[in-house]
Amino acid sequence: MKCIKVVLLTVILLAILGNTVSAQTLPKISVGIEEGESAKDLSVTLQILLLLTVLTLAPAIVIMLTSFIRIVVIFSFLRHAIGTHQMPPNQLLVGLAIILTAFIMAPTMTKINETALQPYLKDEISQKEAYDTGIKPIREFMLKQVREKDLALFVSLSGRSKPESPDDLPTYLIIPGFVISELRIAFQISFILFIPFIIIDMVVASVLMSMGMLMLPPIMVSLPFKILLFVLVDGWYMIVKSVVSSFN
Repeated sequence: MKCIKVVLLTVILLAILGNTVSAQTLPKISVGIEEGESAKDLSVTLQILLLLTVLTLAPAIVIMLTSFIRIVVIFSFLRHAIGTHQMPPNQLLVGLAIILTAFIMAPTMTKINETALQPYLKDEISQKEAYDTGIKPIREFMLKQVREKDLALFVSLSGRSKPESPDDLPTYLIIPGFVISELRIAFQISFILFIPFIIIDMVVASVLMSMGMLMLPPIMVSLPFKILLFVLVDGWYMIVKSVVSSFN
């Protein structure tokens, strides 16, 4: 009986709410295309679309144009070298990589803010001038890290003639060269990180084999020794110092 009363009460309340809503005037929301009164209306609309597109691509821009690539690749290889496949977790490694990226890129971002963003917000320069001025610090940062061989690769693939100076290089050629240069350096540093941990794995595997303990996984035994070695040498301090110092 209680269930029936609850159902009837619910039906009565829904009927009352339905009559109340139908008696009131609800707002109408519509999206349409109208004729613009001037070219400025179209310009503002395109600027909004461009801003939304930039915000969508912001994560990719942060990854591809900054020091994030080298840092996150090194941290990933370090975790595999130690043997802790899920520790530290991905969120922690990515967060630490973002923090170090902000620290490394702080001078570049400060220069962009002072020379391009603030003058543009104060209407002292145009949008094109702000872009041309703001891209220069990022280009300088990428050109300091990229190899000439990697730049020459994409210059030859694009069919362009050899530039006389770095200023003649378009940005779309510098970015891929910078990315593969960062990957090369990250793999080199990761190889050096792997060496001590591989030695520990080989020693432990040899000892277990000589003792006839073939069924015991060597990785399980070597993991505590690798963690102990990493703690004793103050691994995070050394790695962060080496990674930050590797940027010119």
